[in-house]
Amino acid sequence: MNILIIEDDLAIGRALVQGFTEQGHRCEWRTDGEAGVTAALTQQSDAIVLDQMLPKRSGQQVLSEIRARGVLCPVVLLTALGAVDDRVTGLNLGADDYLVKPFEFPELLARLNAVVRRTSVRPTPLLQVGEIALDLTTRRVNRKGRDIDLTPIEFSLMELLMRFAGQVVTRKMLCEHVWGFNWDGTTNVIEVHINRLRGKIDRGFDHSVIRTIRGRGYMIGAAGTDEEPEA
Repeated sequence: MNILIIEDDLAIGRALVQGFTEQGHRCEWRTDGEAGVTAALTQQSDAIVLDQMLPKRSGQQVLSEIRARGVLCPVVLLTALGAVDDRVTGLNLGADDYLVKPFEFPELLARLNAVVRRTSVRPTPLLQVGEIALDLTTRRVNRKGRDIDLTPIEFSLMELLMRFAGQVVTRKMLCEHVWGFNWDGTTNVIEVHINRLRGKIDRGFDHSVIRTIRGRGYMIGAAGTDEEPEA
């Protein structure tokens, strides 16, 4: 499994990474809520281990944000002893299970495996932004009913832009989402692919939906709200 850990306690985080890695799983670890949201939206995770008490954004805020943006992978909450209301709220926001601290790693692993099995048949969502619909199951994109043929890279770029609709998506985020490595900004590969994507999405329409935010990245919005369309 690809497991995303969002936990600010360094001792717990290191222990979880070591434990999951020894079991043959791959891990990403983030130590605050904002970084956790970005990782959940930009990476393909099979499961998320999410602490309730986090800096910058709470676990509940992280959970609410990623569920609202179509992330359906199972989430196991790590909660404080006696925090019944927090556990109930977390489950209502879309958590699949919870575990009270302190806990034993074998129990966490067993619960994670169980929720992955239970949720493996969940349908993949349809992302919709204005006139554009993106189906992650069929990997099809259409604008006002017109199917648009995208390459795998263009589809991945479009998916991330739509998940962050109304927010700036940086070139670094796009590069890490598509190719999975840290980008140092020395190449125009993102601009080239965005130009091609924009040409396909906007063909036959008067307005561009992908905006260039100079010096920051790109943003997708409804047709007719385009600004600075050039990459």
